[in-house]
Order: sequence, then C-alpha cells, then structure tokens
Amino acid sequence: MDKLPVAEILELPVAERLRLLELIWDSITEVPEALPLSPEVKPDLEARLAEFEANPESGVPWEDVRKRIRQGTWRTV
Repeated sequence: MDKLPVAEILELPVAERLRLLELIWDSITEVPEALPLSPEVKPDLEARLAEFEANPESGVPWEDVRKRIRQGTWRTV
C-alpha cells in the first residue's frame, strides 16, 4: 500500500476525509477481538446491549443516525 502523507489527507475535502474515516473504522470493526474493552467501558456496553435486547424497537437504524449526523441534527434528539 502506498503511504499517504498526513498533509495530503488534511488537504482532502471534509466529505472525502469522512469517507476515509468510515473505511478505516469499517476495517477495524471487522476484527472486534483486536480491540480489547477496558474494565471501565465493558459494564456500560453490556448495560446498553441488555437495554437494546429488552426493547429492540427503541434503537435507531444506522442509516438514520448517519443522516442526522450529516444534516447536523443529531443533537436535537
């Protein structure tokens, strides 16, 4: 893989940098076991998962969340 200097990345339009970030994040989440959970975070994530499993309809689809983030309306909910 060719290395892309940080200066070149910072020159990209914001939309392209966000897309690059999405691609990087997706590549990381493909191997969740590579990211160990800290003892402080694990109970919170387990509680959130239990809450979602108890009421799956309370969740918001990722596409809706992404749309609100891109529209700048994510803080209004």
